Amino acid sequence: MARDYYDVLGVSRDAGPDELQQAFRRLARANHPDVNKDPGAEERFKEINEAYSALSDPELRKRYDRFGEDFRRVPEDWEQRVGAGAGGGGRPGRGPRTTWTTEGADVGGGFGGGGFGGADFEGIDLEDLLGGMFGGRGRRVARTAGADQEAELPLTVEEAYRGGRKEVTLNGPDGPRSYSVTIPPGVNDGRRIRLAGEGGRGLGDGPAGDLYLVVRLLPHPLFRVQGRNIHVDLKLAPWEAALGGSVPVATPGGETTVTVPPGSSSGRRLRLRGQGMPDPAGHPGDLFAEIKIMVPPRLSERERELFSELAASSTFDPRRAPTDDRGGRR
Repeated sequence: MARDYYDVLGVSRDAGPDELQQAFRRLARANHPDVNKDPGAEERFKEINEAYSALSDPELRKRYDRFGEDFRRVPEDWEQRVGAGAGGGGRPGRGPRTTWTTEGADVGGGFGGGGFGGADFEGIDLEDLLGGMFGGRGRRVARTAGADQEAELPLTVEEAYRGGRKEVTLNGPDGPRSYSVTIPPGVNDGRRIRLAGEGGRGLGDGPAGDLYLVVRLLPHPLFRVQGRNIHVDLKLAPWEAALGGSVPVATPGGETTVTVPPGSSSGRRLRLRGQGMPDPAGHPGDLFAEIKIMVPPRLSERERELFSELAASSTFDPRRAPTDDRGGRR
């Protein structure tokens, strides 16, 4: 007997879309077989995916709330049929416990137990409504499209920047499946990549649903992505910041150089146009290198002498120097 989907996700029956998504992400991460080596983690992961796939789709959720674990066998036009058979509308609330028998099969029970205790089918041809889901002889199985499904696709900043083909293995309800996915160059966080026909299986001759991979950019030790712009820290020695010059800077596409103006202070941003995330349909973003001045953690004798000479001869007072319009000190 399948567990109640709401219990699987640990949410109430009136949980909203945001609460469902938060519960799914938390549980999916905790039970992903690549992270959790517990022998039962893979089965829990499948169960979590199945529950979220149903409850995140408004139409599927409505059917599940009404019919329990057999909801996928119910035709899409069940509301119209219930309305016609019940004289203007079925009763959405939970009614008394009811037992139905079709071709010798006992279909009794409350919600979550495989039955339909929450529905009132008085005056309705149940077997016509369910299209022979209980194996009645001579009945046509309802043609029902499979549910769309969704899974997260973690990418590094470099993978998202370059794009290309990526082999992905997902643990679905029917076990692990591998896909060769085309990643568009410059894909951003939250982008959905559609794999047609790779979602839930349809009933009867109904088409399969689609699988949507939602891109999630992984945290990076160097790069911070904001839209199509990329931000990176540019660490400079005090003399590099004071004297200026060309210094190397890391980008997702490889190392390049940037010209540091003399007298640059920490916080100043240098803009490299077009060095951000690519955009095949428009203009690429920019890369912003933010200056951070670093000092030696330990000074040699000669370095100490030179810094002491500079301190004695310089009249510069950083606590009184005005701030320029570029975030540095003049």
